[in-house]
Amino acid sequence: MTILTTPVEMTDFLAILRDREPLTKDDIRTMMGMAAGPNAARFRQAVDEVNRSAESDAKLATRAGVGAFLLGQPMRAIEVLEPQAKDGLAQFFLAQSLSTVGRHEEAAEAFQRASDLGYEPVESILRRAGEIRLAGDVDEAEKVIKSTKGDGARLPEYSYQMGEVMAARGDALGAIEYFDRAVDMDPQHQRALFSLAVQNANYGNDDEAVKLYERALAKPPYLMGAMFNLGLLYEDQENYGAARYCFEKILSFDPRNERARLYLKDIDATNDMYYDEETIRQQARLEQLLNRPVTDFELSVRSRNCLAHMQIKTLGDLTRVSEQELLSGKNFGETSLIEIRELMRSHSLEIGQNLNEKFEEERGPSLADLSPQEQAVLAQPVSDLNLSVRARKCMNRLGIATIGELIGRTPDELLSAKNFGVTSLNEVRAKLTELDLKLRND
Repeated sequence: MTILTTPVEMTDFLAILRDREPLTKDDIRTMMGMAAGPNAARFRQAVDEVNRSAESDAKLATRAGVGAFLLGQPMRAIEVLEPQAKDGLAQFFLAQSLSTVGRHEEAAEAFQRASDLGYEPVESILRRAGEIRLAGDVDEAEKVIKSTKGDGARLPEYSYQMGEVMAARGDALGAIEYFDRAVDMDPQHQRALFSLAVQNANYGNDDEAVKLYERALAKPPYLMGAMFNLGLLYEDQENYGAARYCFEKILSFDPRNERARLYLKDIDATNDMYYDEETIRQQARLEQLLNRPVTDFELSVRSRNCLAHMQIKTLGDLTRVSEQELLSGKNFGETSLIEIRELMRSHSLEIGQNLNEKFEEERGPSLADLSPQEQAVLAQPVSDLNLSVRARKCMNRLGIATIGELIGRTPDELLSAKNFGVTSLNEVRAKLTELDLKLRND
């Protein structure tokens, strides 16, 4: 990642903040580098000094507010910028600060004021559309985007905002097309790169997603969402050093970020984890064998019919039933039992060897005993829980598709999945608690 590495004197920061007239986009980009690089502490001191003189100088107030926003202090930026109602730059950064804290309707109004005051008028209107979408009105957002007509269509922000509209409507392919167009127009459009990376990750294109996140983070300001997601993808690829760098970088900006701190603990825990690839392959072969239908094997007509009558369809079913249960079946005698024993032993299996699994299943609630509402909840896809990238990938590895399948798993079973640590377990528990559910044996 490219960051400012040359030591910068305090006077240089003050020269930009106080004296540069007008404050250009290049100046703001320089300030971004100052705020995100190793000179952040000096830049913060300069912003504080300018802020002390801001009460009597509207220009300085605007610059102190912009500096606060770039330093990741949106509430302070709002406080400083709100009174600067006649300054387009102030309103543009006020809108971004309001958006950061989730006040999207107010952010839309501030972007409108920035446009009316002549600060990047078309860009401001397109940004206003984004806030309207985030406030929940996707149709109105699209109308606002299209109202910019040819002037807007020439800007990468237009394609980015249209991509977000498509994504909000569930049209992932349409969204990707627009995000690609935005990136073609501006190869460093960070939000478009971020959204394109998210779409690729959702489709399982992790390698492409990593490249896009890396591009989004090639220069400041560093999007924390991109940094988090990139760290998780690095971890998933077992690139633990790079993952550690991402989470440590987040903590350098926000030392109180507990989520990043917990992910670092999970990475530390991986140092003690050992994955025996041969054991994993053997487990996969065993699962494949247990799923083989009994009709694949040569059995007598009587044995075949008895198993069908008892709803025993696979070798795995035979491992979850006792010999006594088999003998209790109609027309199932010693001869059939001996035949089944020989079949199982030929595959290094035993009748009833997994009876404990059956008992565990019987202790769980029967679907027939649940109300229609409860059944509907358990039938929901696990994606409805809105889990993090890491937790979603672990669900896929374990073959868990529904909430009902998830609550049938124990915490230990989840923790056995690669890269599923205590942080992810606690996340799953919290999501299930919201539905008044819990994991098996939890």
